[in-house]
Amino acid sequence: MRIAVTGASGFAGGTVWRLAAAEGWEVHAFGRRPASALGGTPPEGVYRSWDVTGPAPHDLPEVDAVVHCAGGVSDWGPAAEIFKVNVEGTRAVREAFPRSRFVHVSTASVYDPFRPTVMAREHECRARRYVNAYGASKARAEEVLAGTAVVLRPHAVYGPGDTVLLPRVLRAVRGRRLFAVGDGRQRVSLTSGGNLARACLLAASGPVASGVFNVTDAEPVTLDDALRALLRERGIDARPCYLPAAPVAALATAAEAAFRVLRRPDPPTLTRYAASHLAVERTLDITAAREQLGYAPAPTSFAGAANW
Repeated sequence: MRIAVTGASGFAGGTVWRLAAAEGWEVHAFGRRPASALGGTPPEGVYRSWDVTGPAPHDLPEVDAVVHCAGGVSDWGPAAEIFKVNVEGTRAVREAFPRSRFVHVSTASVYDPFRPTVMAREHECRARRYVNAYGASKARAEEVLAGTAVVLRPHAVYGPGDTVLLPRVLRAVRGRRLFAVGDGRQRVSLTSGGNLARACLLAASGPVASGVFNVTDAEPVTLDDALRALLRERGIDARPCYLPAAPVAALATAAEAAFRVLRRPDPPTLTRYAASHLAVERTLDITAAREQLGYAPAPTSFAGAANW
């Protein structure tokens, strides 16, 4: 199997690259960073630098499938730049490989951020507005690919190499408390990098050429259980401390407004997206992926998190 993986210098794309190479696939990896910045020993395969917002390399290989992981994952920043990466970049990669099966890694952030997501199925994506350009741009990218790709929607991806979720959780530790929003009893669907990579390979080689699929760990977990397990594995002597959602959301709104007035390029410590992301139930139904892709995910686990 010959595949191209975009975003291979990042967390999700790198995890897909490693799994595909380990299983003997011929991998053509592309990432924004130069090869010299990859660090360590890269997996087997050919790596080339490609910023998907710029021109495609002139001699792209013929591949059976493309796994498109490249994208902007920030919940802060100029909307035009985020849309350029997530929408126009996706369009450019699709056009660069017109004859290849296309697997697009989207996000559960396309679901309505203003209400709980309770075992949502793929057709329930009917959000009218989003709290930031990230969710809106990923929803638009799905529209660009409609009917021409397999779209995967993970939620809260974690694991070795994670530069988003785990650092954000750890930044919320103050002394012996880990501050979170809600009451801790809300259920959440998480997606390990390993489960996401497996879903990508199944989609790249599987029986369907298009469709939308939620992909998460085997079952939802309660937020408090997940946070305590993560703290335990990291060896951090702290316990979760929960804050009510309404005042936290108001504080996040004020912080965002102040940062925009001051034209601060760095994000505030607290954003509306961060405050709402795990504050209420966020669970996804993965029946379609199980039945149509043969997806059989492992349970949520933070084993080895001390080394992430």
